[in-house]
Amino acid sequence: METSFVIAKFGGTSVADYSSMVNSANIVITNPNVKVVVLSASAGVTNLLVALAEGRDAEVRSQHIAKIQSIQYNILEQLPENPELRTEIDKIIANIASLSEAASLATSPALTDELVSHGEIMSSKLFVEILKEKQKNAIWFDVRKVMRTDDKFGKATPKIEDIKQLCCAHLKSLNSHSIVVTQGFIGSESSGKTTTLGRGGSDYTAALLGEALNATQIDIWTDVAGIYTNDPRITPEAKRIDEISFAEATEMATFGAKVLHPATLVPAVRSNIPVFVGSSKAPQKGGTIVYNTNSITSKLPVFRALALRRKQTLLTLTSLNMLHAQGFLANVFTILAKHNISVDLVTTSEVSIALTIDTTGTNTNGNSLLTKALFDELSTVCHVTVEEDLALIAIIGNNLTSTQGIAKEVFGVLDDFIIRLCCYGASTHNLCLLAKSNDAESIIKILHNAIFEQ
Repeated sequence: METSFVIAKFGGTSVADYSSMVNSANIVITNPNVKVVVLSASAGVTNLLVALAEGRDAEVRSQHIAKIQSIQYNILEQLPENPELRTEIDKIIANIASLSEAASLATSPALTDELVSHGEIMSSKLFVEILKEKQKNAIWFDVRKVMRTDDKFGKATPKIEDIKQLCCAHLKSLNSHSIVVTQGFIGSESSGKTTTLGRGGSDYTAALLGEALNATQIDIWTDVAGIYTNDPRITPEAKRIDEISFAEATEMATFGAKVLHPATLVPAVRSNIPVFVGSSKAPQKGGTIVYNTNSITSKLPVFRALALRRKQTLLTLTSLNMLHAQGFLANVFTILAKHNISVDLVTTSEVSIALTIDTTGTNTNGNSLLTKALFDELSTVCHVTVEEDLALIAIIGNNLTSTQGIAKEVFGVLDDFIIRLCCYGASTHNLCLLAKSNDAESIIKILHNAIFEQ
């Protein structure tokens, strides 16, 4: 194993077209320590594949497949003539057509995973050829040989020990003499069926491989030059954070900052592997490095960043039987677990519980999880009220629960808004507010100004 071993992951916008792929390939070539490259599907392809997996009529299927073919052919046609690669891409697109026809008759999570995996397979095959065109020794590797998961299609759980053993057996020897190009997002369960790690799972793949291969750094290349105090598209005054702790970055990812997948940092934290985040469009601008807290050179601030998570659903469960009763909460959460509901924020009173639904990392939203069967079962123990069109604003920082003046600094500037729910105290790293979706960006801008611009 080399002393420096970097795994570089490139997101969909970084492999969106030929010029983007060339930019990304140049980043790989510039850093001789990059041994493994993990790719997302070309931008737009996964959304089209997900739509096909939901079942579409023949005309819509034809339109979507034509769009996918156009995206990949626009890259292929700028490469030197390669009949073998063209045949491979054509076979993959034909397989997409076949699977999407099957999905139009009957959908299933397993079929969806099989179908959407084709985006990463195509982008990685094309990227290998771009590296070869630049005279680099690059090989394509099917990540499903090593990325072992359970069979929970749509959001499979990786089997860490299996992945380590399989990487030692199939992958470790390859990267000693070649740049290995593989796929993010996808894996396979024990019988060989394709699984996915949930939307955004390519970051997670890179971190899992980094852990299994003892990488010294994981580079996440995206369309922004690092992690900012807020999304610059919402707050142009947002400032880049040059160094950030694992705990802070994990909170940001969990609460909606799209620059990292929420699960990405878990393997990196376990193995203490630094994670770099930069822009493949402008690598010269630098980026953000995510470290273990002990490696941060500057003092950790009270306020670090703001994050926004849209499309939140709030359930309020009310029952007079809850008053001074034992076991009511346990009963409610047993019902929620039975219906695969992951709870995010929770507040309680004497006779009610208010909670939001966590859909992070899934291909679904809260509404599709709220089935009639769930409501029927909940109605046997409580009255259920549903509120939609809400947004979650998370204030990320350090020692928030032991710092004086936090409430005044935050709520003192929000007089004009209705805050539907507040969660504070369970974590020293966040304060969460639930508000109307229409107010969310205004709240973010006001808070950013008060906290970071004064």
